[in-house]
Amino acid sequence: MATEKTLLVTGASGFIAQHIILKALEAGHHVRGSVRDKGKIRSVREALSRHLSDPQTMLERLKFVELDLSSEDGWNTAINGADALIHVASPFPFVQPKDPDEVIKPAVDGALRALRAAKQGGVKRVVLTSSGYAIIEKALRPGRTEYNEDDWSDPNDPTSTPYSRSKTIAEKAAWDYVKNQAPEIGLTVINPGLVLGPPLDTELSTSIKVVKRLLDGRDPALPHFGFPVVDVRDVAEAHLRALDRPEAIGKRIMVAGDFMWFVDMATAIKAAFPERKIVTRVAPNWLIRILARFDGEIRPIAPVLGVKRTVSNARARELLGLEFIDVRESAVDSARFLIENGLVSTGRS
Repeated sequence: MATEKTLLVTGASGFIAQHIILKALEAGHHVRGSVRDKGKIRSVREALSRHLSDPQTMLERLKFVELDLSSEDGWNTAINGADALIHVASPFPFVQPKDPDEVIKPAVDGALRALRAAKQGGVKRVVLTSSGYAIIEKALRPGRTEYNEDDWSDPNDPTSTPYSRSKTIAEKAAWDYVKNQAPEIGLTVINPGLVLGPPLDTELSTSIKVVKRLLDGRDPALPHFGFPVVDVRDVAEAHLRALDRPEAIGKRIMVAGDFMWFVDMATAIKAAFPERKIVTRVAPNWLIRILARFDGEIRPIAPVLGVKRTVSNARARELLGLEFIDVRESAVDSARFLIENGLVSTGRS
């Protein structure tokens, strides 16, 4: 087993962070989870208790601190005595805001606040959650067929969204800070694809709402759109493995399984739940572009309809030894959670 550590994990009520905390507690670590609102603490503890192998004992190693990405309050106290920081917290809106700074500013400020606290607290190991969208939102040069960690999204690219800009700018700011202000910090960045898989609670992440929209039958036909997909359990594992592997220091690591068209997701879920009415026909691109003018949820995909953005996960496999869960299984597990918890419409054929 890895050496026992005390970890500060930000955004503890979030989809990814809860899975990281679950794995960290199972591995024997002590965890301080940050929440913006102390009212979330009880629900996070209850969610974790349902999945831990020994909740009574393991939850004794979990404490909570109150932190806000936009405030200096509490950071230095929260990180005092920690061995490592896993900074997950960052805004991820389902509908992209009209003012990009609504997501860019807290993402950048939060990353820098976390790193400054690590420097001041003498914490020399940090794992930051970025996104595959900090890699894939620009056109590949002719002759290239997949993205890798050497690629950076272009915030000025027509396909760029406020969310992808926030992740790109925040990640660059983090690398610059460590290079220029805190070279003693060993930074690793995890860049997940679209994160699916079973949530631990019913506070749905933006990515799980994609599956919910599908199950709710919101659309008479599907857009010809897709994304690199990864299971949340693999994302959590990647964070913890990165902490234990010195060779991961100074690296971005793209964590994604296969590329998945939206219709592939629908087909996999339909096969698992044949009694449900799930649309699997694909709409023409021109129709989606018209609908996008009126629907903020689908507007960001209009520029990339029909574009297959494949990514390399070679570094995650080689450096972290990850073997990825089949993305179809991840999609089905997401749908099963939503159905079993009554979070979607009846949707029966």
